[in-house]
Amino acid sequence: MQPDYDHLQKAAKDHLWMHFTRHSTYDSADVPIIVRGEGAYIYDAQGKRYLDALAGLFVSQLGHGRTELADAAAAQARELAFMPLWSYAHPNAIMLAERVANYAPGDLNRVFFTSGGGEAVESAWKLAKNYFKLTGKPMKHKVISRAIAYHGTTQGALSITGLPGLKQQFEPLVPSTFRVPNTNSYRASEITQGYLDGSDPEAFGRWAADQIAVAIENEGPESVAAVFLEPVQNAGGCFPPPPGYFQRVREICDEYDVLLVSDEVICAFGRLGHMFGAERYGYQPDIITCAKGITSGYAPLGAMIASDRLMEPFLKGHESFAHGYTFGGHPVSTAVAMANLDIFENENILEHVRDHEGAFRSTLERLKDLPIVGDVRGDGYFYGIELVKDKDTKETFNDEEAEKLLRGFLSKALYDEGLYCRADDRGDPVIQLSPPLICDQEHFDEMEHILRTVLDKAATLL
Repeated sequence: MQPDYDHLQKAAKDHLWMHFTRHSTYDSADVPIIVRGEGAYIYDAQGKRYLDALAGLFVSQLGHGRTELADAAAAQARELAFMPLWSYAHPNAIMLAERVANYAPGDLNRVFFTSGGGEAVESAWKLAKNYFKLTGKPMKHKVISRAIAYHGTTQGALSITGLPGLKQQFEPLVPSTFRVPNTNSYRASEITQGYLDGSDPEAFGRWAADQIAVAIENEGPESVAAVFLEPVQNAGGCFPPPPGYFQRVREICDEYDVLLVSDEVICAFGRLGHMFGAERYGYQPDIITCAKGITSGYAPLGAMIASDRLMEPFLKGHESFAHGYTFGGHPVSTAVAMANLDIFENENILEHVRDHEGAFRSTLERLKDLPIVGDVRGDGYFYGIELVKDKDTKETFNDEEAEKLLRGFLSKALYDEGLYCRADDRGDPVIQLSPPLICDQEHFDEMEHILRTVLDKAATLL
């Protein structure tokens, strides 16, 4: 029997330490308590319905209430609830590794399971350093990533993250990580200090990619191990790659013998209409990190997918990759992942996204008639709406104004209107949308209607 609402509120405020949460917010307000989900919707403890326009947290690809996935978890738990992958294996991990490798581009045939995305990023950095030590290049250990990019919260992943505000309170972090410009075409003039204005996306992409070569040269090619890039950068509000960007990055990585890590914790498993974002943009990584959508959130699981070349030194003599996680490749999670991928294939989920992504974009672009909407950007089912003070000059909000706009108004107003999404200022203020991959025009229209209602009000506040 579920505790009554008042008991849940008191227990939440007295005992539950929520993630990335200002707990002072709930001194005079109730904690939102979500109790169930169905399709693209979630319901709170008082029965109110919300459109889940963030897929939980870029996770719920197939939506809520999929009994096939719950049944797969229960059946596996009855048969084998737990077995680690430390020198032993179980069928689900074996079969899922084979399946993921078959989906992955090129020779990414080696699948190392983790519990989630941050662990996958940690694993990739450790593998890069270990690989180069074993192949006679022990100085190669540094990592390059992009400004404003988010790669996780563990010490190594946080070091790779390009968000100073998330890092400062935990410093000193793991050293030897360096930032290059991101691919925010809307802010190209600011990023390039007036050199390019973004009107030629291919030129901007070439410039942005070449900054990786500059960073490698500045640090010394003999010391740089890897470049970590998301196919579409999440933090800052969904920055797709300009044409030719990743092709040039691949050339640079090959020239300097640097590993290209495609961090697809968000972008893999259909978010961009393909199993992997690297496929959408036509580049070949050395490593893919993934999580979230591999189980549609019905159980925790992540993975690092590496090329045969990176595994090769560990297949000889006494060598081993001295790294692992208790729950990486958990039998229940891998069973859920297999059932999840069955649904992807049986219901043509990737094709559904590709068939409807144009309608999603055009529906969101209707909002560009609002004075507060500066840019709508993204791909697939992954979009950011950048908010501005002045559309003509692209003037953004200062810190005090952003605080008032995002946390003082938008987050609560959108939720009150029945839309669960993210109002964020890791970079310039944006609203992020990443709905379940089962959504269609009815859901797009509902998002647009609620966003229009709330943003109309927001424009009058400042």
